[in-house]
Amino acid sequence: MRIACGFDHAGVPLRDAVIGELRAAGHEPIDLGTAEDYPDVALAVSRAVLAGTAARGIAVCGSGAGVAVAATKVPGIRAATLHDHYSAHQGVEHDDVNVACLGARVIGPLIAAEVVRAFAGATFSGEARHVQRLREIAVIERDGANADLASA
Repeated sequence: MRIACGFDHAGVPLRDAVIGELRAAGHEPIDLGTAEDYPDVALAVSRAVLAGTAARGIAVCGSGAGVAVAATKVPGIRAATLHDHYSAHQGVEHDDVNVACLGARVIGPLIAAEVVRAFAGATFSGEARHVQRLREIAVIERDGANADLASA
């Protein structure tokens, strides 16, 4: 799987671990490089996913929160801050997360490698309850605070 990877100035310490783990697991990382500001990273990774250049993305800043906040503003992106094995695979299996957000000041390279492996190896379950929830999220994405989830 092709996975777009981007890092802000604080995310650089995880760059080798993320890209190395993807390669070791047989995936093709697309290294989008580094940027000073996390919104630039989130946007670059999101654009690669939406364009189909990559199936998924990984965005890394200091906390993981900044890139997640920025990426979730892009329609069609389902980003989550992932710092543990369970959230990394469950986020894909239940929520169809397509951008993993990591914090280099929160987790180190060994945990990052585990998270990346779980995220990249997971598959969306397609269960009816999860598909319904994604429909509801799409309504929120379209209508914001005015969303009527009964219409989903």
